Amino acid sequence: MSSSSVSAAAQPGVTPTNGSAPAFGEMTSKDYYADSYSHFGIHEEMLKDQVRTLSYRDAIIQNPHLFKDKIVLDVGCGTGILCMFAAKAGAKKVIGVDMSNIIDQAKVIIEANGFKDVIHLVKGKLEEVDLGLGPDGKVDIIISEWMGYFLLYESMLDTVLLARDKYLRPGGHLFPDEATLYLSAIEDQEYKEEKIGFWNDVYGFDYSCIKEIALREPLVDTVELRSVVCDPCAIKKLNLLTCKKEDLDFTGEFELKATRNDFVHAFLGWFDISFEACHKAVRFSTGPHSRYTHWKQTVFYTPEQLIVSEGDVIKGTLKCSPNARNNRDLDINIKYRVEGDMSIEGEMAYKMS
Repeated sequence: MSSSSVSAAAQPGVTPTNGSAPAFGEMTSKDYYADSYSHFGIHEEMLKDQVRTLSYRDAIIQNPHLFKDKIVLDVGCGTGILCMFAAKAGAKKVIGVDMSNIIDQAKVIIEANGFKDVIHLVKGKLEEVDLGLGPDGKVDIIISEWMGYFLLYESMLDTVLLARDKYLRPGGHLFPDEATLYLSAIEDQEYKEEKIGFWNDVYGFDYSCIKEIALREPLVDTVELRSVVCDPCAIKKLNLLTCKKEDLDFTGEFELKATRNDFVHAFLGWFDISFEACHKAVRFSTGPHSRYTHWKQTVFYTPEQLIVSEGDVIKGTLKCSPNARNNRDLDINIKYRVEGDMSIEGEMAYKMS
């Protein structure tokens, strides 16, 4: 992390605001979250994620009829890649907003690629900045790559919804405009033993008190499709044009049907994204059946090993809420019951932080 902020005033073309990233010594925990996105490594990982980046490129550039001569707002613009896609698709004006210091580099990138007359960057918090809009104060399209692990962890969706309600013109578009969260169940004995069972004997010492803590921390990792034991179930679908901030605190029911006789060691979560406004819808998935993305999948280990036979059903609920202390963290509670030859039920509270 940079030890000091780059002055926006020293960067022509970047509008500084009172919401800009503060100096290192003045940072709060929320500031550290924002400034962590000034690390080029984070942006390198996202840009190299071809599923993510090419889906946005195709959704935008292949739909010039939606972007031509339009005003576009990019919420959390980062290095400006989505801004440049929008400009290339024919947008009249693109406004990129980001509170991270990476926006200073985005300005250089945008100038180097010949878009400085179309793209205007604003450094600061969306709630506080002046976007320099026309008399009606509206935009035609909002684009944003707001998704986090398990869709909502460290996501910017609440900020995107604020932008929608404040700036989007009636009949305008959101890119993307739909998101669906899925749950399944997996066999994962070897890795569960490595991650959880490890604490039973640490170089001859009993560390088992840490097992409970380890169980409550979901694991973000890539899971092979062959580990999936049950058909997936959609537990939450969000229409970005109509959903509200309150919808991000939800309880979803699930029924997972076992596709074979096996053990279940964890639940598995992922999400799909859709750009339905396009002439031909563009969609991508972060599930184990799809190509790798930097979001991977999210593993929720259960305290006990579940046993299922083909056709058995695991029923339950998943409650997901923003953490009261830090709304970018998630509190997740899963209740489950196996309905089959061996009836087992349980409940586990997890925290993504």
